[in-house]
Amino acid sequence: MDRELMNMHVGKTIRVDRGGPESRIGKLLAVFEDFFVLLTEKDGVVYYKTNHVRSITESSKDAMKLGLKIPEKLDFKTAENFHKLLESIRFQWVKINRDGGPESLEGVLSDSNKHYASLIVNEEVVRFSLKHIRNISYGLMVEKSSNDDESNSNNSDNNNEDHDSKKNEDNEDNE
Repeated sequence: MDRELMNMHVGKTIRVDRGGPESRIGKLLAVFEDFFVLLTEKDGVVYYKTNHVRSITESSKDAMKLGLKIPEKLDFKTAENFHKLLESIRFQWVKINRDGGPESLEGVLSDSNKHYASLIVNEEVVRFSLKHIRNISYGLMVEKSSNDDESNSNNSDNNNEDHDSKKNEDNEDNE
């Protein structure tokens, strides 16, 4: 994808690729030399290498909605290029190629250079060729907006009850 074209979409909700396991809808946060940053509802902040993206789609009627309340100052990693991005998230828990297929890996990013990235996965060190990394994320998530499902509100009610009963026990101990 062309950097100039991508820069025109910064701040907009787009779909990366038309379909398939790597396709995601999210808000385009920033564009750099050879990657861009997309905030998605399911995966949080995802860093996509531009040379692997076949298409981007912007809704002409603003029909693509993102169910997230985006903080004014969302703090995400920035870097001149993808290699330097990997250096900045070294020793973080990352997921490479989020599609869940055989080339999807999760582990601690232990090292990287211009040719490969090393991940510690269980008791193995896996070296992943940089040219085959389509995207990467390192766990930065944004809370969903207040339209979350009822189970979350029920869980918080239960947590409040537990907290209230703990407070009552503490008050009885103090008397």
